[in-house]
Amino acid sequence: MSISKTAQANHDQLFPNHTSTLKETDPEFIALFDNFAFDEVLQYTKLTIKQRMKVTLAALIAMQCVSEYKIMLNAALHIGVTPIEAKEIVYQAVPYVGLGNVFDFSQVTNDVLIERGVPLPLEGQSTTTPETRYEKGSEAIRRVAGDKVDKMRATMPENQKHFAVFLADNCFGDYFTRGGLDENERELLIFTMLASMGGADQQLKGHIANNIQIGNDKQLMIDTITILLPFIGYPRTLTALNCLNEIIPEGENE
Repeated sequence: MSISKTAQANHDQLFPNHTSTLKETDPEFIALFDNFAFDEVLQYTKLTIKQRMKVTLAALIAMQCVSEYKIMLNAALHIGVTPIEAKEIVYQAVPYVGLGNVFDFSQVTNDVLIERGVPLPLEGQSTTTPETRYEKGSEAIRRVAGDKVDKMRATMPENQKHFAVFLADNCFGDYFTRGGLDENERELLIFTMLASMGGADQQLKGHIANNIQIGNDKQLMIDTITILLPFIGYPRTLTALNCLNEIIPEGENE
């Protein structure tokens, strides 16, 4: 078995002049994977190369794949993903994956950027202050999710209401409102991370609805999990597809 011309060309676009050790030790596997991930899969998606790399980075963070993330980060920067965009993907993962799972990726991202001559720290992207984070976070939630969090805060037991507050001031006020990525990109990345990490079906369904609310249609999300399939596997891909079909049945107006 050999690597197809299309797969080789797409691979070389991301990794020019790269010599794969696995290609020497596991040539059959590399041909199988590359032909699928860099040829066959790409026939079923309209995502741009930058979109593909962004969702791939988000998925790898969610799955704790530090080594593959470092490889893909270099490829993403090579094809035009900016250092700020890369950093914001890492930051956006914190409220969904948790700092304990994201910390190593922050360190690796810094290492890669320094190796590429990018001066740190990057320009700040925060758009809120301690005084405005709750208000601006609440406004962002209402744009993408309607009044769901307002209802949570109104109906939750008193000893649990702080979780609704945290969703507004921290999850959205501190992170979602940042610059560097727009709201549509952030919601698609959140969908990506929830689908990739598994075990968060209720939240995944909620963010499917959020994506639709702000204009990311079902086909975009199908295209996204198509790209992710070689990296996250079939169980999580098919679970995400089932959640999509439950929220937006085929043939139903979005």
